[in-house]
Amino acid sequence: FFNSNNNSHPIEMTEIKDTKPIDTNEGSEEPEKKKMKTSVPEAPDSDWPAAWVMPDEVEDQKASNKLEPNVPVTPEQMRDLGIAFWKMDAETFTYPTKAIPWDPKDALDPKLVQIRDDRGYSYADIITVHPDHLPGYEDKVKAFFEEHIHDAEEIRYILGGSGYFDVRSKDDKWIRVHIKKGDLMTLPEGIYHRFTVDEADSIHAMRLFIGAPVWTPFNRPCDEHPSRKKFVEEFLEEKKE
Repeated sequence: FFNSNNNSHPIEMTEIKDTKPIDTNEGSEEPEKKKMKTSVPEAPDSDWPAAWVMPDEVEDQKASNKLEPNVPVTPEQMRDLGIAFWKMDAETFTYPTKAIPWDPKDALDPKLVQIRDDRGYSYADIITVHPDHLPGYEDKVKAFFEEHIHDAEEIRYILGGSGYFDVRSKDDKWIRVHIKKGDLMTLPEGIYHRFTVDEADSIHAMRLFIGAPVWTPFNRPCDEHPSRKKFVEEFLEEKKE
């Protein structure tokens, strides 16, 4: 999230003068090598965010939008879609309201440092989506809600506030995931998704990238996009024995 539905430009508050990734692998022969595993175990199921199936159409994107009766989605179902999740300490460690870019080498949280190094995150920024911090707030929030994919993994660490990630299930239903302060979640490359703030209208988040930051959303339909094909092959197609 935090990209507009314009496929050419990031939103105003994310325009940056220098998108050169910060080298966290000094002396390494392969600084851009992707490390998608980490020695930090993911959160137990009890710590995962609440998630549920939501209607295909909604009047208010910021509302919880649960079905009647509610249809919960389990952490196992989210993991089967390639989602990863860690519960972080967002109380002890403080971060700026906005920093574009933010040097991930400045991280003091040892858990964040380990995830950063294990997974090869070399660029980060920190932004706040709130009426006081984002010009054209309501229009931007509507733009975030456009269904799209990215050609890279999406990593978001929620430093404050809360919001909803919506992702498509294996049978193409919307799953709403309620992310809050302390949640670090990754979405796999090519998954159809969208984002919105909740009714509190505020979220403070760190975005992490491997290499240069990827801003461009590819709006649905884009089933022929290589990243979408990769996702379908890895997570949706039945594996042949």
